[in-house]
Order: sequence, then C-alpha cells, then structure tokens
Amino acid sequence: MPLDDDCHARKKKTTDVKEKYDFKDILGTGAFSEVVLAEEKRTQRLVAIKCIPKKALEGKENSIENEIAVLHKIKHGNIVSLEEIFESKSHLYLVMQLVSGGELFDRIIEKGFYTEKDASKLIQQILDAVKYLHDMGIVHRDLKPENLLYYSMDEDSKIMISDFGLSKIEDSASVMSTACGTPGYVAPEVLAQKPYSKAVDCWSIGVIAYILLCGYPPFYDDNDAKLFEQILKAEYEFDSPYWDDISDSAKDFIVHLMEKDPNTRFTCEQALQHPWIAGDTALDKNIHESVSAQIKKNFAKSKWKQAFNATAVVRHMRRLQLGSSHEGPNPTLPSPFQTHLPMPGEDAEQHCRV
Repeated sequence: MPLDDDCHARKKKTTDVKEKYDFKDILGTGAFSEVVLAEEKRTQRLVAIKCIPKKALEGKENSIENEIAVLHKIKHGNIVSLEEIFESKSHLYLVMQLVSGGELFDRIIEKGFYTEKDASKLIQQILDAVKYLHDMGIVHRDLKPENLLYYSMDEDSKIMISDFGLSKIEDSASVMSTACGTPGYVAPEVLAQKPYSKAVDCWSIGVIAYILLCGYPPFYDDNDAKLFEQILKAEYEFDSPYWDDISDSAKDFIVHLMEKDPNTRFTCEQALQHPWIAGDTALDKNIHESVSAQIKKNFAKSKWKQAFNATAVVRHMRRLQLGSSHEGPNPTLPSPFQTHLPMPGEDAEQHCRV
C-alpha cells in the first residue's frame, strides 16, 4: 500500500519550536532521543515533544521518515497521534499527543479490583485500533505492554497504542522479512526468518492477553536459546493454580491468537467477534491479587529483562543462518540486523530490539 502523497507533502516547520512551546520537565530519555513535557503558549495545552539530535539520525533517515509517514497517515482514538514536526539545524522535534494515565501494568497493580472483563475490555480496544491499522495496510511490529498507555488518570480511561518506530506499511510489491520486535512478544515466523504479515501483531496481542490474565509471560527462560525454542514451537501452558479461575473462553481466545501457523491464526476481525470479546463469557471474578503479585514478581526486574539484549536475538538469528547451536561469545553483528538495533527516537525500553 503506497504512502499518500500528502504524507510526503507535509513540511517540517523550520521556526523555533520554543517560540510556540514552553519546555517543562523531561519525561524520558532514550538512547538517541529525549521526550519533554511542553506547554503550548497560546492555549496552555500540554504535549509531549520527542527531541532527536540530527547527528543520531545520520544513516537512519529512512527509519524516522517511515515512522513520521505512518503517524501522519493514522487517526484513531486509541492511538497516540503526531501533531506537528519542527526542524532546527541540530534537532528534529516530533510534537506528540500527551497521554498522562501511566503504563498498563502500573495501573493494574494500583487497582483493588480487576477481572477478566477488565482484561477483555482492554484487549477489545487494542484489537479495534490494530484492526484499523491493518485495514490501512500498516503493521505495528512491536506491540507490548510498555507501548500501551492510559490516556488519563480517570478510572475509565481508554488505552492508547504508542511507538511506531518499527511500524511498516505493507507493499504488495514486497514482503516483510526484517527481524524486529521485542523477544517475548515476537511471533514464531519472525524468529524463523520467514516472510511474515500483519498476523505478527495478532500473535503479540495474544501474548499481551495471556499476561493480563495471569501476570507472567507465556514464554520465559534465562537461557535465550531455550526461550526462542519455546516461541518457535509455540510451547506454552495454562498453569495451575494461576489459570484455575480463568474461563475456558479466555483460554480459547488466546489459543486462536497464539497459533503457530499465521495462516490459521485469528485476524483482528475474527478476534473481535470471539465470545470473550463480543459476548458475555469473560468472568467478573476478582483476580487482582494473583495477577498483580505475578506482575510485580515477573516484570519488576527492569520490566521483563529490558536488559534482554538485542545481541541475544542476533546470536539466535546467526545460529539459524549458520546451522549451528554454538553459544560462544557475542559475534560481530551480521549486517542484515545491524540497522535494527536501537534507532533514533526509540525509548530506553526498546533496546531489546533487533
């Protein structure tokens, strides 16, 4: 699906961003960027501005232009929007919609009451937004809890999808085969270095749904090679006692999304029609104590091994290419994966990308 001419026609503003916005606090710092809370002087409206040094963009221009093109193309109530772009001699500034409700896991832990129905409503919003993307030919390719933020602190706040640094607009003339994503959420076909499609996002949503219902990931091993082996085989369990009080409908929903074969895996449209989403099969029993305890236990360590080194995945990919299971020291990164290490504009938690 080609980019609209409108995406290319939009000019970056060369006026000083600080003429329009007052910079306030630093919201976060990544490997190549800084996100700043800013206030529009005329309206006092708050925004988040991603400040990217141009030096960090050298050789990576296509990546940031792709992210900008995707963000210009989409407008959905559950997707963080790009409002405008400024450019100076030294920096590129992306003015983004501010979402202030905090991260998904933090809010779940803070709740005193949390049920399957709550998880179902969250997944429904994510599915609706991702279906919108897929209908437009866009694949997110890095769906994970860290990229799911609450719009506000309101109890009934909607969830928002953020970070389109790895997103891709499908082109009928080419296939996607780039190894990218975050290890625990990446689909088997990506690890197997097979051509893949928007079905990779549906797999990731299945992983997120699994975590939302038990508080721990479906695939985990301190040994990276064993972790990837689990994912490649789609080997996971609904362990007792953590899943004893979870409905069969919820498990059936997850099984259809975490299907190894992308051709038989549920699409977003099919998932939205499942009784656990569209019907009344999601239970309203309080599972907060168990889920929050597991989230604290399993994600407190740098949010599920943010130290999950990109080189671990690269080593796995290289072993596949060489037909070897040798662990050994880190090899020199093979060129097909070098450009998919942390890129300008990526946040700190994205260092585990390939």
